[in-house]
Amino acid sequence: MKKNFGSKLATVALAAVVVFCVQAGLGNAAFAAPDTERYTYFDNLPLFDPLTPLQGNEMRITFMGSMIPLPVRLAQAEMSVFVEVGWVDDPSDAYYRGKPVDQFVFDMGAGTSANYAAAKVGYRRMDKIFINHLHADHMNDLIHTYCFGPASDRKSPLYVWGSKPSGVQNPSFFNASAGGCDVAGSKASGGAYYDDGVIAFCKHIREALRWHTESFSFQTTAYSGYVRPTKESWGLPHDPVPVGDDSPNDAYALVPIELDWTKVGGVAYNNASTGAKITHFPVIHARQGSMGYKLEWTTPTGAVLNMIYTSDTKPETNSIEQAKNNGLGVDVFIHEMVVPPVVWAYKNMGLNAPPAPGDPIYAEFQRTVQAMTRVQNSSHTSQGAFGYLLGQIEPRPGLTVATHFPVADDTVASALNSVKAHCPDVEMGRDIVWSFDLMVLRVFPDRIEQRRADVSRFSFTPPSRVPGGLLPPKYRDGTGTGDPYAQIDITTQIPPTNPDGTENYREDGY
Repeated sequence: MKKNFGSKLATVALAAVVVFCVQAGLGNAAFAAPDTERYTYFDNLPLFDPLTPLQGNEMRITFMGSMIPLPVRLAQAEMSVFVEVGWVDDPSDAYYRGKPVDQFVFDMGAGTSANYAAAKVGYRRMDKIFINHLHADHMNDLIHTYCFGPASDRKSPLYVWGSKPSGVQNPSFFNASAGGCDVAGSKASGGAYYDDGVIAFCKHIREALRWHTESFSFQTTAYSGYVRPTKESWGLPHDPVPVGDDSPNDAYALVPIELDWTKVGGVAYNNASTGAKITHFPVIHARQGSMGYKLEWTTPTGAVLNMIYTSDTKPETNSIEQAKNNGLGVDVFIHEMVVPPVVWAYKNMGLNAPPAPGDPIYAEFQRTVQAMTRVQNSSHTSQGAFGYLLGQIEPRPGLTVATHFPVADDTVASALNSVKAHCPDVEMGRDIVWSFDLMVLRVFPDRIEQRRADVSRFSFTPPSRVPGGLLPPKYRDGTGTGDPYAQIDITTQIPPTNPDGTENYREDGY
């Protein structure tokens, strides 16, 4: 049955829309011009406690990162979207009071770990990570999560979904085979194709981080009650096998799930016990292998909630067809957008506007515009193209979210004008928003609520909820207890207390 999105409007404080429209120059012209260092729309969203338990029929989407790289800004971390569905009460958990039925991380760029901590998301809730493509701004903080999760409360493996090798030919190999040199002037090495898929990625991460993982392995990293998922239980395309030599139930086991990026609607995850299904489809971004994901969740009452996260892509038809969803539409459509090359160029050069011809830096500016245009053409969806793409989707998504975008009142006002040139009926707040770090979307069968997570800039990691039945750590003493001295030479240490009983410092840390 086709969803009636006409009544499914984003619930936003009216004041937020009014203030945004005024400061973005969309309302009364007597008010101030748009601000370049403030996103008024987000500032005026109602505050929300991220520890609020989900409702049984709720899908919750939290933007833990929302920015395109170069530059990374203090206001916005790189891309990461955290999705939770449903809720299971647990009165014994005094902190969370329960847990989501299922949860997923989509991308994990630099800086996002701080937002997860601020939003009180513990590491054990970040064990399923779906990478859209292997650019650094989409996977940088995966290393942080992998390394420090076992020292906290993730005592089980880390599962990482991503693409199989791209299949793009290595031009250096063919140049060398023909008797030539590569662009660097040296003979090419390696094969005709790089092994650039997620299995190789995880394998080399595991190798590179050996010093870290060993040094922390005087702590326990596994528990006896862990039930490993199988290809059948999680609906995976292949058996979940860790790279490296870790036990398959250990928290340092890194398990890649490799997807055939060429498939439209390929199944990445299909868990009958939680009602969550994730499929993937190819998008166009920089190099073959980039994918978008669609999450569909069947609520306990039988309603289906869904979201699409395309990540980075040029405008292309797969995203349109996935959002049409066989005429049913989708609840939330998250798609990347970039500012125009001219804006990108002058912002990156630290200017407030394009320089005039004859300005000493005009030639440099033009070169920067050309460079930004090449990046756009290889990889991204411009403002106007986003509007065109949205105009091809019928029925319209319940809420469209532009992301991977440097938001401010001025950039969003410009982008909204570009979108409205193709979709004049689109309204900010009701139909479309631009994401910002710690923006929360609460998706229900009959509505979508927009919120701003109320967090502290001084948050600690949430308290660990470590399961019982912990197994002995790798480096342990004769009693099976972790030995913090097993890997170090302590002959030069200064002890708290000298042999004669005099105290150098307090052993309790104070």
